[in-house]
Amino acid sequence: MNFKETKIKILDLDLKGCLYLNNLSHVQHIALFFKVVSRLGDGAFWYAMLFVVWLNKGLMYGLKLLYVVLSGLIGTGIYKILKHKTVRPRPYQVHQVIVMGERPLDHFSFPSGHTLHAVMTTVVLGYIQPLLLLIMMPFTILVALSRMVLGLHYPSDVIVGALIGATVASMILVAAPFLNIAL
Repeated sequence: MNFKETKIKILDLDLKGCLYLNNLSHVQHIALFFKVVSRLGDGAFWYAMLFVVWLNKGLMYGLKLLYVVLSGLIGTGIYKILKHKTVRPRPYQVHQVIVMGERPLDHFSFPSGHTLHAVMTTVVLGYIQPLLLLIMMPFTILVALSRMVLGLHYPSDVIVGALIGATVASMILVAAPFLNIAL
């Protein structure tokens, strides 16, 4: 199979995955559930997790939590560069059969910023406070699914967002000891 055929096959799988998950939004309760997850994934859930870590670990973790916020800025920078370089339209903009379940925060699809930040924050905060992984892991998966169920992203957008988030988190965890920030 040549590059062009491979690309067409990947795009076809991407669309099929998006259509399959977006069909779930036709059930009102499911659509509402994923809208709530998506809204919480805008930041409220993650700020609550930061607060829980701060409460649980005390004031000496304040600097470490600021470092987590700084990592969010790094993730946002990468995300914004990719969004503006790739300018991939959102699924609902290209395919009339895909229902937009929620207004997007920006214009382009690639990569999923919600997923990027969810994975990144889960990895870093989960390293600091492993017990929170019991809450954050399922929520991160729901955030990723919500992006496709709501017709805002293709599976590849979500996968790449997750990979970027995991990479940024890993770099932070590796760099922290060199920056005299013991996680």
